[in-house]
Amino acid sequence: MNAVWSLTPTVLIGLFFWMVLRLILRADRTERRIYSQIEAEERAKAGLPVREDS
Repeated sequence: MNAVWSLTPTVLIGLFFWMVLRLILRADRTERRIYSQIEAEERAKAGLPVREDS
């Protein structure tokens, strides 16, 4: 039982760290996708060709 109590804080902090990183990466991915959509719309309004690098 001592081993479980010793490992619990490490496991909980690890899970918290993993969750925060996952949320940050998802937010970044979503922001990049939305920015690309906005850029494509603005390029279309200006009559410029669509970028193919994404």
